[in-house]
Amino acid sequence: MATLLISGTDTGVGKTVVTSALAAYLTRYCSHRRFAVLKPIQSGTGDREHYVQHFNLSQSLEQINPLYFETPIAPPLAADVEGRSVDLGVAWRTFEALQRDYDDVLVEGVGGLGTPITHELTVADLARDWQLPTVLVVPVRLGAIGQAIAQVALARQSRVPLRGLVISCTQPDASEYLEQWASIPLLESFTRCPVLGVMPYGKEDSDLSILAQMAAQWDIPQLLPSLTSGNLS
Repeated sequence: MATLLISGTDTGVGKTVVTSALAAYLTRYCSHRRFAVLKPIQSGTGDREHYVQHFNLSQSLEQINPLYFETPIAPPLAADVEGRSVDLGVAWRTFEALQRDYDDVLVEGVGGLGTPITHELTVADLARDWQLPTVLVVPVRLGAIGQAIAQVALARQSRVPLRGLVISCTQPDASEYLEQWASIPLLESFTRCPVLGVMPYGKEDSDLSILAQMAAQWDIPQLLPSLTSGNLS
C-alpha cells in the first residue's frame, strides 16, 4: 500500500499538477495496481472536476471528494457561510474504504499545511492524525524558501512524516529563476529535507503521457516506497 499526502507551502503552488503527475505515473508504469485519488475537502470548483475529466477513476465523485463546499474560502469559514459543519468523520470513512479497496491512495491537501480545515484543526493535524506520509510542493517564486522553511518547521512540530519536497514551476519563466527563488541546495540545507523532483512549467499538464514522463524523473522510491522495481509493469 502506497499512501501519500501532497501538500504545499500555500494555495496555487501546483499540488494538483504534482498529484496528477503521480497518478499518470501509476497509470502508465504500474497498470496492474489500482490507485485512488482523494481530495478530502474542497471549497469551490476545480480539483475534483479535474480528476474526473482527466482520469478514468473507478470512484464516485463523493469518493474523490467527500466534503465539498461551494464557497471558495477556507473550509471552516465556507461551512459557516453555508450553515454546515466540517464533518471529518465522513472524510475519514472514505479514506479507510479507499485504503481497503485500492493499492495506492494519493491524497491532495487544501492550501498549505497550516491551512485550517475546521475551527480547531489544520491540514498538518489531519496528516498527523491520519498518519499520512507527506510531500511538500514548493513553487518557484520570490519568498518560497522562507515559506518552505516555515512549513517544514510546522510539519516537524505537528509530527507529520515528511518524505521531501517537490519544486513546482508554476510560471512560464520559472526555470530561469529556480536558482534564485527556490535554490535546491539552500532548501535542502535549511529544511534538512531532500528535493525529490522538479515539475517544469508546461501547458501539457493535462497530457497524461507527458505527466508520467515528468514523474518518472523524480525519486519515486522515496515518494512511494512500496513501488519496488518488481511492481513496475
